[in-house]
Amino acid sequence: MTKPARVQRLVPRASRRQQYSASTKRALIDVAATLFTEQGYAGTSLDEIVAGARVTKGALYHHFSGKQALFEAVFEKVESDSAKRIRKAVRDNKDPWEKAMSGLRSFLTVVQEPGYRRIVIQEGPAILGYERFREQEERSTFGIVRDIVSSVLSASTYELDDSMVETFSRVFFGAMSAAGTAVSAAEDPKRASAEVETAIAFILTGLQGLTESGVRLPDPDELVESDELPGSEEEADGTGR
Repeated sequence: MTKPARVQRLVPRASRRQQYSASTKRALIDVAATLFTEQGYAGTSLDEIVAGARVTKGALYHHFSGKQALFEAVFEKVESDSAKRIRKAVRDNKDPWEKAMSGLRSFLTVVQEPGYRRIVIQEGPAILGYERFREQEERSTFGIVRDIVSSVLSASTYELDDSMVETFSRVFFGAMSAAGTAVSAAEDPKRASAEVETAIAFILTGLQGLTESGVRLPDPDELVESDELPGSEEEADGTGR
């Protein structure tokens, strides 16, 4: 009987250690996020971060291999928090066209925030490297874009296979990413955001009009087989130019 009792006494201690470890990690990420936003990655030292979090450097290295690993954790948190906000805006709308616009508006609000602008858009590609940056970005927001695109296409008269839905999603995701960068870098982000919203609203309205009027979507297979594809004339006459 004494052995189980001893185990019971040890469990709360282990739990407290885990809670302390988790709170230490959160504090480091929160302080680092604030400093990276205000001072940038290069302008922030680990000494400042541990001082702000009121922990030792040993505690920092217990959770992170170094400054870059800590930045990645901050990046992931900022992206994750932003994705949750956008997902909530999307979830609250049943109409697919309004769903798309709500997601866009939420995204454009996010990219104007100092933390997102500095950590994700300005610092992210350089610190993580382009490939790693794109992987992180897709992991957090591409699923939302695909959900929006799928809803819009499902509401249309077009019957598209998974490959075409994926293609539409990639194109729209690329446009959203480029728009976010443009808004973030603009001298007047609010104005730039309004212009992006206007442009994408125009595109969506056009797509909605096409679907409602029954305009046929070109078949990719027909385009592949067509003699009018770019390059076909050169190949036919043998010039290769």
